[in-house]
Amino acid sequence: MVRATASAASIGTFPCVLGAALAAACAVLASHAVAQPAWPVKPIRILVGFAPGGSTEILARLVGQRLAEVVQQQVVIETRSGANGAIATELTARSAPDGYTLLMAAAGHTVNASLNPKLGYHPARDFTALTQVATIPNLLVVHPSLPVKSVRDLIALARARPDEMSHGSSGIGAPGHLSGEVFKMMTGVRFVHIAYKGSSQALIDLLGGHVQIAFPTVVAAMAHLKSGRLRPLGVTSIKRSSALPETPTIAETGVPGYEVVGWYGVFAPAGLPREVAARLGAELPRIVQSAELRDRLLREGAEPIGSSPEEFARFVVADVEKWARVVAAVGLRATH
Repeated sequence: MVRATASAASIGTFPCVLGAALAAACAVLASHAVAQPAWPVKPIRILVGFAPGGSTEILARLVGQRLAEVVQQQVVIETRSGANGAIATELTARSAPDGYTLLMAAAGHTVNASLNPKLGYHPARDFTALTQVATIPNLLVVHPSLPVKSVRDLIALARARPDEMSHGSSGIGAPGHLSGEVFKMMTGVRFVHIAYKGSSQALIDLLGGHVQIAFPTVVAAMAHLKSGRLRPLGVTSIKRSSALPETPTIAETGVPGYEVVGWYGVFAPAGLPREVAARLGAELPRIVQSAELRDRLLREGAEPIGSSPEEFARFVVADVEKWARVVAAVGLRATH
């Protein structure tokens, strides 16, 4: 009978060989770990769902400029306007969750779910909430040719001329649209809504006299107010805007209890790597809360927020529920 035997020397060399193999494998893994680049190593894009010149794009550029300085990478603002921001939002939801595609969303983000039951994403579940940047009241403005000087004047004129005046907004479900719908619901007046692909386009037609009424944000309207090309009647927030202290609120000039305020925030696709989410979730609120950006936002009529990702996520869920009730009460439906 032949027996297989192993010498002490051969037995002793086996763990050494195994140990060497493990050491080599660990070295390879370590080299791969070192080779994995830290985020970010290429440009970041921030998608905007509205045409250039509106508040969403303005805020995206302000935040993007400072984010680029912090992470030492280029930040590109990319507009994909249409469908009350849903085109850019769905593109974000379907993008790789790697931190290189972000979304600057407006308040319509939480309204779209109620307007369009066939929406290709959910505003909370399909995104990583990073920070709420700011809230911005809208402003009821009219073309100077309209013979009104106050909210009460506009209500009287609209009652005398039902459906003769038109109201332009950045899209169905946008704060500028909902501001008008809530105004009509609370006053009983009627005017025709015209949806555009962005607030800047609606303002162009308002400046040209093609529409008579709009509810742009204070930020978007500011330059036209200073030039006298638009006449402000009232702010949609419950308190006066610090940027326009002389302009009364709609609530105090004819529509008690009226309040509609827009918000803006940054999202990434769902499934963002933990380390990237932590970095963005720390840097973005810090950027918004910096003295320089806070002062700039306040001058523009925005109220800086800079919430944590957890706070913003809770806000989004609550806002979806709130606007579902409003949309049902007003009876709105998306046409896109």
